[in-house]
Amino acid sequence: MVTSRWTADPARTASPRRRGVVLERAIMDAALEQLGTVGWKGLTMEGVAAGARTGKAAVYRRWPSKEDLVADALVAGLPRVETAPDLGSVREDLLALCREVREIMYSPPGVALRAVIHECDDVRAERFQDVIVGGVIGPTVTLLREVVTRGIERGEVRSDAANSHVLDVIPAMMMYRSKVCGSEWSDQDLKEMIDRLMLPLLRPHRV
Repeated sequence: MVTSRWTADPARTASPRRRGVVLERAIMDAALEQLGTVGWKGLTMEGVAAGARTGKAAVYRRWPSKEDLVADALVAGLPRVETAPDLGSVREDLLALCREVREIMYSPPGVALRAVIHECDDVRAERFQDVIVGGVIGPTVTLLREVVTRGIERGEVRSDAANSHVLDVIPAMMMYRSKVCGSEWSDQDLKEMIDRLMLPLLRPHRV
């Protein structure tokens, strides 16, 4: 199940006297919205302030740079996959998990993260490494390990398959296809990745 802390902020139209966490939330929501519409290069602190209906100084007091603002907005907003699917077979579990990861990638904060990944140069991209790994890749790998371990226990998966090389395949493929190829990851794409790549990797060795 995918859960998210990101929601459209109803306080956007409220009094300009907003303070504290309410104002911070409005600013971070505005940053994510701008990333999704104008991208990383088009995002400005002035534009974020306008979107949040506040002054530019209120933004700079909290975040000295747009890198700092975007990193915090992504950490706060990215949805999370809370539990690993358990549908009775490794194939169905992998497919369900990939669909949930796809949902994250195409959520408003996910679109914002993709804008950062696509447009940032290498130096700026390093600023978001922890966000990408901690918010998307790390949790996905943890759940993949649970799915694969459960498959080992059922006898569907070879006993040595729960290793980092195998578990990195799905996140690597999804990030690569999204960044380099612009893939939208249809259900058919996900099924082919699982059937043609993952299941042969996971299948028990024949004696």
